[in-house]
Amino acid sequence: MQVFVTGGTGFVGGNLIRELTSAGIKVRALVRKGSDERNLVGLEIDKVQGDLNDEKLLTNAISGCEWVFHVAAHYSLCLKDSPLIYQANVEGTKNIFTASRLAGVKRIIHTSSVAAIGLESDGKIADESTTTTVDQLISDYKKSKFLAEQLAFQAAKDGLPVVIVNPSTPIGPFDVKPTPTGDIVLKFLRRQMPVYVHTGLNLIDVRDVAKGHILAAKKGKIGERYILGNKNVTLKEILDILEKLTGLPAPKNSIPHWIPLAVSYIDELIVSKILRRNPTVTINGAKMAMHPMYYSSDKAVRELGLPQSPIEKALKDAADWFRANGYVESN
Repeated sequence: MQVFVTGGTGFVGGNLIRELTSAGIKVRALVRKGSDERNLVGLEIDKVQGDLNDEKLLTNAISGCEWVFHVAAHYSLCLKDSPLIYQANVEGTKNIFTASRLAGVKRIIHTSSVAAIGLESDGKIADESTTTTVDQLISDYKKSKFLAEQLAFQAAKDGLPVVIVNPSTPIGPFDVKPTPTGDIVLKFLRRQMPVYVHTGLNLIDVRDVAKGHILAAKKGKIGERYILGNKNVTLKEILDILEKLTGLPAPKNSIPHWIPLAVSYIDELIVSKILRRNPTVTINGAKMAMHPMYYSSDKAVRELGLPQSPIEKALKDAADWFRANGYVESN
Protein backbone atom coordinates (compact mmCIF):
# COMPACT_ATOMS: atom_id res chain seq x y z
CA MET A 1 0.00 0.00 0.00
CA GLN A 2 1.10 3.57 -0.71
CA VAL A 3 -0.28 6.65 1.02
CA PHE A 4 0.11 10.40 0.60
CA VAL A 5 0.88 12.64 3.58
CA THR A 6 0.85 16.42 3.83
CA GLY A 7 2.53 18.13 6.76
CA GLY A 8 5.08 15.35 7.19
CA THR A 9 7.81 17.70 8.37
CA GLY A 10 5.67 18.77 11.31
CA PHE A 11 5.10 17.34 14.77
CA VAL A 12 2.05 15.14 14.13
CA GLY A 13 2.96 14.44 10.51
CA GLY A 14 6.49 13.33 11.33
CA ASN A 15 5.26 10.92 13.98
CA LEU A 16 2.55 9.67 11.61
CA ILE A 17 5.12 8.88 8.91
CA ARG A 18 7.15 6.92 11.45
CA GLU A 19 4.09 4.85 12.34
CA LEU A 20 3.25 4.26 8.70
CA THR A 21 6.73 3.19 7.64
CA SER A 22 7.04 0.97 10.73
CA ALA A 23 3.89 -0.80 9.54
CA GLY A 24 5.45 -1.40 6.12
CA ILE A 25 3.31 1.21 4.36
CA LYS A 26 4.97 3.21 1.58
CA VAL A 27 4.76 6.95 2.08
CA ARG A 28 4.79 9.76 -0.44
CA ALA A 29 5.09 13.07 1.39
CA LEU A 30 4.51 16.64 0.27
CA VAL A 31 7.44 18.84 1.34
CA ARG A 32 7.48 22.60 0.92
CA LYS A 33 10.65 24.13 -0.50
CA GLY A 34 12.83 25.44 2.28
CA SER A 35 10.96 23.64 5.08
CA ASP A 36 12.75 22.11 8.05
CA GLU A 37 13.17 18.43 7.14
CA ARG A 38 14.75 17.19 10.37
CA ASN A 39 11.69 15.04 11.12
CA LEU A 40 12.23 13.14 7.87
CA VAL A 41 15.91 12.30 8.34
CA GLY A 42 16.53 8.58 8.05
CA LEU A 43 13.02 7.76 6.81
CA GLU A 44 12.68 5.89 3.52
CA ILE A 45 9.92 7.86 1.84
CA ASP A 46 9.18 9.41 -1.52
CA LYS A 47 9.37 13.20 -1.13
CA VAL A 48 7.44 15.48 -3.49
CA GLN A 49 8.48 19.12 -3.40
CA GLY A 50 5.58 21.51 -3.66
CA ASP A 51 2.79 23.13 -1.71
CA LEU A 52 -0.96 23.03 -1.22
CA ASN A 53 -1.57 25.75 -3.82
CA ASP A 54 -0.55 23.57 -6.78
CA GLU A 55 -3.62 21.49 -7.58
CA LYS A 56 -2.06 19.80 -10.63
CA LEU A 57 1.02 18.76 -8.67
CA LEU A 58 -1.18 17.44 -5.87
CA THR A 59 -3.26 15.36 -8.29
CA ASN A 60 -0.15 13.80 -9.82
CA ALA A 61 1.40 13.17 -6.40
CA ILE A 62 -1.74 11.56 -4.98
CA SER A 63 -2.24 9.35 -8.04
CA GLY A 64 -1.60 5.72 -7.14
CA CYS A 65 -2.09 6.28 -3.40
CA GLU A 66 -4.91 4.49 -1.59
CA TRP A 67 -5.09 6.82 1.42
CA VAL A 68 -4.46 10.53 1.88
CA PHE A 69 -3.56 11.98 5.27
CA HIS A 70 -4.05 15.74 5.10
CA VAL A 71 -2.14 16.84 8.19
CA ALA A 72 -0.60 20.10 6.96
CA ALA A 73 -1.76 23.37 8.46
CA HIS A 74 -0.37 26.82 9.06
CA TYR A 75 -0.41 27.29 12.83
CA SER A 76 -0.05 30.80 14.15
CA LEU A 77 -1.88 33.00 16.63
CA CYS A 78 -0.24 36.18 15.31
CA LEU A 79 -2.66 38.70 13.85
CA LYS A 80 -0.31 39.52 10.95
CA ASP A 81 -0.39 35.91 9.70
CA SER A 82 -4.14 35.82 8.96
CA PRO A 83 -3.88 35.72 5.12
CA LEU A 84 -1.36 32.86 5.22
CA ILE A 85 -3.51 30.94 7.69
CA TYR A 86 -6.63 30.98 5.50
CA GLN A 87 -4.66 30.32 2.31
CA ALA A 88 -3.07 27.18 3.71
CA ASN A 89 -5.80 25.84 5.95
CA VAL A 90 -8.91 26.55 3.90
CA GLU A 91 -7.82 26.92 0.28
CA GLY A 92 -5.20 24.20 0.70
CA THR A 93 -7.87 21.82 1.99
CA LYS A 94 -10.05 22.57 -1.02
CA ASN A 95 -7.16 21.69 -3.31
CA ILE A 96 -6.44 18.43 -1.48
CA PHE A 97 -10.07 17.34 -1.77
CA THR A 98 -10.21 18.22 -5.47
CA ALA A 99 -6.98 16.37 -6.20
CA SER A 100 -8.07 13.36 -4.12
CA ARG A 101 -11.33 13.15 -6.03
CA LEU A 102 -9.52 13.22 -9.36
CA ALA A 103 -7.02 10.60 -8.16
CA GLY A 104 -9.80 8.31 -6.92
CA VAL A 105 -8.40 7.58 -3.44
CA LYS A 106 -10.14 5.13 -1.14
CA ARG A 107 -9.90 7.11 2.09
CA ILE A 108 -8.97 10.65 3.14
CA ILE A 109 -8.11 11.43 6.74
CA HIS A 110 -8.57 15.14 7.32
CA THR A 111 -6.63 16.35 10.35
CA SER A 112 -8.81 18.98 11.94
CA SER A 113 -8.43 20.05 15.57
CA VAL A 114 -10.45 20.36 18.75
CA ALA A 115 -10.08 24.05 17.94
CA ALA A 116 -12.77 23.53 15.28
CA ILE A 117 -15.17 21.99 17.81
CA GLY A 118 -15.15 24.85 20.27
CA LEU A 119 -16.05 24.68 23.96
CA GLU A 120 -19.20 24.04 25.91
CA SER A 121 -20.61 27.30 27.26
CA ASP A 122 -21.51 25.77 30.63
CA GLY A 123 -18.01 24.52 31.31
CA LYS A 124 -18.82 20.88 30.60
CA ILE A 125 -16.41 18.63 28.74
CA ALA A 126 -16.88 18.95 24.97
CA ASP A 127 -17.18 16.01 22.59
CA GLU A 128 -17.93 15.35 18.91
CA SER A 129 -21.53 16.52 19.35
CA THR A 130 -20.44 19.98 20.53
CA THR A 131 -21.26 22.69 18.02
CA THR A 132 -19.99 26.20 17.54
CA THR A 133 -19.94 28.95 14.94
CA VAL A 134 -17.00 30.63 13.28
CA ASP A 135 -17.82 33.89 15.10
CA GLN A 136 -17.57 32.23 18.51
CA LEU A 137 -14.02 31.05 17.96
CA ILE A 138 -10.93 32.95 19.12
CA SER A 139 -8.13 33.43 16.54
CA ASP A 140 -8.00 33.08 12.78
CA TYR A 141 -6.30 29.72 13.24
CA LYS A 142 -9.36 28.28 14.99
CA LYS A 143 -11.70 29.92 12.51
CA SER A 144 -9.72 28.50 9.59
CA LYS A 145 -9.78 24.99 11.06
CA PHE A 146 -13.55 25.30 11.54
CA LEU A 147 -14.04 26.38 7.92
CA ALA A 148 -11.77 23.58 6.65
CA GLU A 149 -13.71 21.04 8.69
CA GLN A 150 -16.96 22.29 7.17
CA LEU A 151 -15.42 21.63 3.76
CA ALA A 152 -14.62 18.09 4.91
CA PHE A 153 -18.19 17.45 6.06
CA GLN A 154 -19.53 18.74 2.74
CA ALA A 155 -17.03 16.71 0.73
CA ALA A 156 -18.17 13.56 2.55
CA LYS A 157 -21.80 14.39 1.76
CA ASP A 158 -20.77 14.79 -1.89
CA GLY A 159 -19.35 11.27 -1.94
CA LEU A 160 -15.69 11.80 -1.07
CA PRO A 161 -14.50 9.16 1.47
CA VAL A 162 -13.43 11.66 4.16
CA VAL A 163 -12.97 10.86 7.84
CA ILE A 164 -12.16 13.71 10.24
CA VAL A 165 -9.86 13.47 13.24
CA ASN A 166 -9.57 16.21 15.85
CA PRO A 167 -6.34 15.98 17.86
CA SER A 168 -6.45 17.74 21.22
CA THR A 169 -3.01 18.73 22.53
CA PRO A 170 -0.25 16.33 21.45
CA ILE A 171 2.98 16.05 23.41
CA GLY A 172 6.07 13.92 22.86
CA PRO A 173 9.25 13.65 20.75
CA PHE A 174 10.11 15.27 17.39
CA ASP A 175 8.52 18.62 18.26
CA VAL A 176 11.02 20.53 16.15
CA LYS A 177 9.29 23.93 15.98
CA PRO A 178 8.18 23.53 18.90
CA THR A 179 4.39 23.59 19.34
CA PRO A 180 2.87 25.83 22.05
CA THR A 181 2.58 22.82 24.37
CA GLY A 182 6.12 21.74 23.63
CA ASP A 183 7.12 25.32 24.38
CA ILE A 184 5.64 24.95 27.88
CA VAL A 185 7.95 21.98 28.47
CA LEU A 186 10.87 23.85 26.96
CA LYS A 187 10.31 26.99 29.04
CA PHE A 188 10.05 24.79 32.13
CA LEU A 189 13.37 23.13 31.33
CA ARG A 190 15.01 26.49 30.63
CA ARG A 191 13.64 27.94 33.90
CA GLN A 192 11.71 30.60 32.00
CA MET A 193 8.36 30.01 33.70
CA PRO A 194 8.39 31.65 37.14
CA VAL A 195 4.57 31.81 37.38
CA TYR A 196 1.54 30.22 35.74
CA VAL A 197 -2.09 30.99 34.92
CA HIS A 198 -5.13 28.91 35.77
CA THR A 199 -6.04 27.06 32.58
CA GLY A 200 -6.30 23.50 31.35
CA LEU A 201 -5.71 21.27 28.33
CA ASN A 202 -6.47 17.79 27.07
CA LEU A 203 -3.11 16.06 26.60
CA ILE A 204 -2.32 13.02 24.46
CA ASP A 205 0.89 11.28 23.46
CA VAL A 206 1.66 12.40 19.89
CA ARG A 207 2.39 8.77 18.97
CA ASP A 208 -1.16 7.88 19.97
CA VAL A 209 -2.37 10.69 17.70
CA ALA A 210 -0.38 9.14 14.86
CA LYS A 211 -1.86 5.71 15.58
CA GLY A 212 -5.30 7.32 15.75
CA HIS A 213 -4.91 8.59 12.18
CA ILE A 214 -4.20 5.09 10.91
CA LEU A 215 -7.05 3.62 12.95
CA ALA A 216 -9.37 6.25 11.48
CA ALA A 217 -8.32 5.19 7.97
CA LYS A 218 -9.09 1.56 8.82
CA LYS A 219 -12.17 1.87 11.03
CA GLY A 220 -13.50 5.42 10.85
CA LYS A 221 -16.94 6.14 9.44
CA ILE A 222 -17.05 8.43 6.43
CA GLY A 223 -18.36 11.89 7.29
CA GLU A 224 -17.77 11.57 11.03
CA ARG A 225 -15.22 13.14 13.33
CA TYR A 226 -13.18 11.63 16.15
CA ILE A 227 -11.48 13.51 18.97
CA LEU A 228 -7.95 12.16 19.43
CA GLY A 229 -7.32 13.03 23.05
CA ASN A 230 -6.61 11.48 26.41
CA LYS A 231 -6.41 13.26 29.78
CA ASN A 232 -7.78 16.62 30.89
CA VAL A 233 -5.22 18.36 33.11
CA THR A 234 -4.64 21.83 34.47
CA LEU A 235 -1.48 23.71 33.56
CA LYS A 236 -0.47 23.47 37.23
CA GLU A 237 -0.81 19.68 37.08
CA ILE A 238 1.40 19.57 33.97
CA LEU A 239 4.07 21.61 35.72
CA ASP A 240 3.88 19.42 38.83
CA ILE A 241 4.33 16.30 36.67
CA LEU A 242 7.37 17.90 35.05
CA GLU A 243 8.77 18.65 38.51
CA LYS A 244 8.53 14.96 39.45
CA LEU A 245 10.04 13.84 36.15
CA THR A 246 12.95 16.28 36.04
CA GLY A 247 13.64 17.21 39.64
CA LEU A 248 13.32 20.87 38.70
CA PRO A 249 10.97 22.95 40.87
CA ALA A 250 7.62 23.92 39.40
CA PRO A 251 6.40 27.51 39.80
CA LYS A 252 4.33 27.94 42.97
CA ASN A 253 2.52 31.19 42.25
CA SER A 254 -0.23 31.98 39.76
CA ILE A 255 -1.07 35.31 38.16
CA PRO A 256 -4.46 36.65 37.02
CA HIS A 257 -5.32 36.41 33.32
CA TRP A 258 -5.37 40.17 32.83
CA ILE A 259 -1.59 40.36 33.23
CA PRO A 260 -0.59 38.19 30.23
CA LEU A 261 -3.48 39.73 28.27
CA ALA A 262 -2.15 43.24 28.91
CA VAL A 263 1.39 42.13 28.06
CA SER A 264 0.15 40.55 24.83
CA TYR A 265 -1.42 43.78 23.58
CA ILE A 266 1.80 45.70 24.24
CA ASP A 267 3.99 42.97 22.76
CA GLU A 268 1.99 42.21 19.62
CA LEU A 269 0.70 45.67 18.71
CA ILE A 270 3.72 47.77 19.68
CA VAL A 271 6.98 46.03 20.62
CA SER A 272 6.97 43.30 17.95
CA LYS A 273 6.30 45.87 15.21
CA ILE A 274 9.11 48.11 16.37
CA LEU A 275 11.58 45.22 16.69
CA ARG A 276 10.16 43.41 13.63
CA ARG A 277 9.83 40.06 15.38
CA ASN A 278 7.03 37.68 16.29
CA PRO A 279 5.39 38.50 19.63
CA THR A 280 6.44 36.46 22.65
CA VAL A 281 2.86 36.56 23.96
CA THR A 282 0.03 36.79 21.42
CA ILE A 283 -3.32 38.40 22.09
CA ASN A 284 -5.20 35.33 20.87
CA GLY A 285 -3.02 33.02 22.95
CA ALA A 286 -3.69 35.04 26.09
CA LYS A 287 -7.44 35.04 25.40
CA MET A 288 -7.51 31.28 24.77
CA ALA A 289 -5.76 30.59 28.09
CA MET A 290 -8.70 32.18 29.92
CA HIS A 291 -10.84 29.09 29.24
CA PRO A 292 -9.88 25.49 30.09
CA MET A 293 -9.99 23.39 26.91
CA TYR A 294 -11.32 20.02 28.06
CA TYR A 295 -12.54 17.29 25.72
CA SER A 296 -13.72 13.68 25.77
CA SER A 297 -12.12 11.11 23.48
CA ASP A 298 -14.53 8.30 24.45
CA LYS A 299 -15.85 7.92 20.90
CA ALA A 300 -12.39 7.41 19.39
CA VAL A 301 -11.45 4.96 22.13
CA ARG A 302 -14.67 3.01 21.66
CA GLU A 303 -14.98 3.00 17.86
CA LEU A 304 -11.35 3.21 16.73
CA GLY A 305 -9.45 1.65 19.62
CA LEU A 306 -7.47 4.87 20.18
CA PRO A 307 -4.56 4.12 22.57
CA GLN A 308 -4.42 6.02 25.85
CA SER A 309 -0.75 5.93 26.77
CA PRO A 310 0.26 7.67 30.02
CA ILE A 311 0.77 11.39 29.51
CA GLU A 312 3.60 11.25 32.05
CA LYS A 313 5.66 9.19 29.61
CA ALA A 314 4.82 11.56 26.77
CA LEU A 315 5.95 14.54 28.86
CA LYS A 316 9.15 12.73 29.85
CA ASP A 317 9.90 11.78 26.25
CA ALA A 318 9.29 15.37 25.16
CA ALA A 319 11.69 16.69 27.80
CA ASP A 320 14.30 14.05 26.95
CA TRP A 321 14.01 14.81 23.22
CA PHE A 322 14.47 18.55 23.75
CA ARG A 323 17.54 17.92 25.89
CA ALA A 324 19.03 15.38 23.46
CA ASN A 325 18.56 17.69 20.48
CA GLY A 326 20.19 20.81 21.85
CA TYR A 327 17.13 22.85 22.83
CA VAL A 328 18.30 23.09 26.45
CA GLU A 329 21.79 24.15 27.49
CA SER A 330 23.46 21.47 29.60
CA ASN A 331 24.53 22.55 33.06
